[in-house]
Order: sequence, then C-alpha cells, then structure tokens
Amino acid sequence: MQLNSISNQTQTLTQSGVIDTIGNTPLIKLDKLSKDKPYTLFGKLESANPGGSIKDRTAKQLIENAMRLGYLHTGGTVIESSSGNLAVGLAQVCKYYEVNLIVVVDPKINQQTLKILKAYGAQIDYVRKACPKEGFLGARLNRVKELLDKHPGSFWPNQYGNFENPKAHEQTMREIVKSLEAAPDYLFVATSTCGTLMGCAQYIKDNGLPTKLIAVDAKGSVLFNRPAGDREIPGHGASRPSQLLNCEYVDDVIHVDDMDCVRGCHLLLDTEALMCGGSSGAIVSAIEKYSDNLPFGSVCAAILCDKGERYLDTIYNWQWVAMLKTKQRLQSAN
Repeated sequence: MQLNSISNQTQTLTQSGVIDTIGNTPLIKLDKLSKDKPYTLFGKLESANPGGSIKDRTAKQLIENAMRLGYLHTGGTVIESSSGNLAVGLAQVCKYYEVNLIVVVDPKINQQTLKILKAYGAQIDYVRKACPKEGFLGARLNRVKELLDKHPGSFWPNQYGNFENPKAHEQTMREIVKSLEAAPDYLFVATSTCGTLMGCAQYIKDNGLPTKLIAVDAKGSVLFNRPAGDREIPGHGASRPSQLLNCEYVDDVIHVDDMDCVRGCHLLLDTEALMCGGSSGAIVSAIEKYSDNLPFGSVCAAILCDKGERYLDTIYNWQWVAMLKTKQRLQSAN
C-alpha cells in the first residue's frame, strides 16, 4: 500500500481530538431485560462518550458555542454548578480548549467524581448548607452568582437555562432514529435540567415523528409540580422548576424513588451486564411500572445516561443500600 493511501485511510479511521469522539454512541438491543415482554427495548449507551456520560454532549455544545460567539476565550474561566456528570464533561472540554473551570458542588457529590474533577485540574467550590426552599441546587446557583462577581469576565454556561443545552440533544434523538431506521414508538428520558428531554422533544416535533415521549422524574422533584422532598441519588430530578421544560411536548411522566433507582440499576446489571448510573436505573424501573400501557409490539428506546463506576460507594454498595432502605422505612412510618 502506498504512503498516501495509508494517510487517507488513517484520516478516515481517526478523529482530530477527543472532543470529536463525543456522540454517535451505540444503540443496543436489551434482549434479556425485555425477555417475555410485549415490547422491544433499545438502550442508548451514553457511557460510551469519552467523559462517561450524556453530559459530554451538553458540555461540548455549551463551551464551543460560547467560544464561537466570543463569550469565552483560551485562558478564560468557566463557572458552573453541577451534581456530577456535567462537571466531568466540562472538565474535559475546558481542559482540551485550555480554559479554567470552577465547579460549585455540594456534599452529595460522590468521591470518585470529585477525584476525576481534581485530576482534570478543575477548582472545586463547596456549598455546605442547602437553601430552605430550593435545596442544594439553589445554594449552588447562589454561589455561582457570587463567584461570577469575583471573577470579572468569567463565563457561566448555565445548563439550567441555556437553550444550547437542549440543542445538543436534538442530535441524540437523530442518532436513535438513524440507528433504528425508524422512529421508536416510545422514548424514555430521565429529567434534571430537562435539556435532554426537550432536545429530543424538539427533534420529534420538527420531524413530525409519532414517538411518545415519557419523562422519568424523581419522587421529591418539583419539575412536574410535585412537592419537594429528600433525594439521595443525584443526576435526575430537581429542587427548582426547569427553565427549559415545556410540558406540552411530554406525553407522560413516571415518578420513581431512590430504591427504584437501585433496583433498576441492579436489574440492568444482572440481565444485560451493564453497570449504569442512577438515572438509568430510574428509567428501567419506570419502564417496568409503565409496561401495562405499552401496546403489544411497541418499539421502545431508553437513554442510559452514564457509567455506574461513580456509584460504587452508593448504589452498588449493599451497606449504603441497607441504610437507604432504613431511611425510607422511617420516613414512611412518619
């Protein structure tokens, strides 16, 4: 083979940098999980992104758009609040583009995520006390505003209100349709900022797809006008209303608790050998709860948002699970 032919082949097989590997994640058929069920289930494996979660897509969109518009430059500073996955996505993207990152976190952040952020060189800023009405999320956002004042010229991506967030996930839905060569009958999406949910919804609406969009929310989350409550597993649900959510685009909502997340994660691991994070477990449990509503022969897709390794001290730790069960029993008794 001639040298120029080898060069052309290499260009075809390789990417120009790690950022270009974000997206185009596998859609896998979950045969064992849906065995003997009246529906077919596919999982969008977002753990295949280089930072390990779907939030890599969001981080890339937010940062690249800010740099394109001149809000952010090499050597600048990004300040954001995150419960975990977006922080890791931002840490990778900011490192790649030589941008400084300050992440505002709370005590519920897991230790592995914290170690990853420090390895990337992100500066960690803790809030220790939750707001009375808006919990730790409200406290983190208040701290972001304080830090923006302390660092003139810094940039806040604002994953909670920046419409570049859902824009990133129009591509996620496009990939699902392309992989299936048709629109799924049902799409199950976990909610938090509602960026993924609304991005998929926009693609469904713009293309006139028949897909029914099912939101999976946490009990204790206020996103769909439910009362606020304690939640131990980060990554889905929210303690303040979403600025991105349009309920008219959502066909149904299923609420699951922390133990549902745990059970769903272990079911996914035991059947499909997939170790995923809490929101994926939430989706698996939600589909089980919703199965009676799914017509025979339905094709369903679920977005499995992240890896499970960051939950080894919680969801995959039986001592922690036992404590969670005890806490839920005490709450039920009261």
